[in-house]
This record gives sequence, C-alpha cells and structure tokens, in this order.
Amino acid sequence: MGSNPIVWFEIYVQDIDRAKRFYESVFQIKLRKLNSPIPGVELWAFPAEMNHPGASGALVKMEGFASGGNATLVYFHCDDCAVEAERAARSGGRIQRPKTSIGEYGQIARVYDTEGNMIGLHSMK
Repeated sequence: MGSNPIVWFEIYVQDIDRAKRFYESVFQIKLRKLNSPIPGVELWAFPAEMNHPGASGALVKMEGFASGGNATLVYFHCDDCAVEAERAARSGGRIQRPKTSIGEYGQIARVYDTEGNMIGLHSMK
C-alpha cells in the first residue's frame, strides 16, 4: 500500500447548523461548504492540506441516513485530548471516556457530539 489507508470520512448529522457549531467550537476551526453532486445532500468539510499526511472528511446531512449508533469511530488529532474533550462537553456534547493513557501510543478520549455520534480524540501528551 503506497498511502495511508484512510482517505476520507463522513459524520452523518440531523441538524447541520448545530453540528457545525459543535465541531467548530471543539476544534477551533471553520468548516467549508462543499458543492454536492447529489441532490438533497449537504456537506461541510473539515480543513485539509492536500500535501500533509492524514485524512479529511465532512459533516453530511442526507435524508434517510440517521446520525449516531454507527459502528465507525473516527479519531481526531489533538495537542492534548483533554482540552478538546472539555470543549465538547461545553459545546453540547458529552464525554464518554475522559483522557486515558494508551501507553507508548499516547492518550485518547472519546466524546459524543450533539448528533449522538461518538468520536475519538488522540494526543501524544
């Protein structure tokens, strides 16, 4: 395999405005609206640098596709995952697992967003 195995992710939401506020608040970023080639699908992309490692993705609102309860867990890079976990709680989400050591691989936390999706947070400190 000549590249990273993950190239894109989608987080399905019910209320796109509420979800955008949550993610922009937790990660201190601005999401960018994408032109959807599919009618009835709204996409807001996370910032991405094409020449840097890692994957980007988008929040997606699509009729007939519910948020929460899915079996995929996306981990976001953080300087200190405890900071983003606290921001998540203050932004309408809730902490599922506070900052926890995973030994030599760093630290993780898991939170629920405002749409019921669980996301992971990872940092080395």
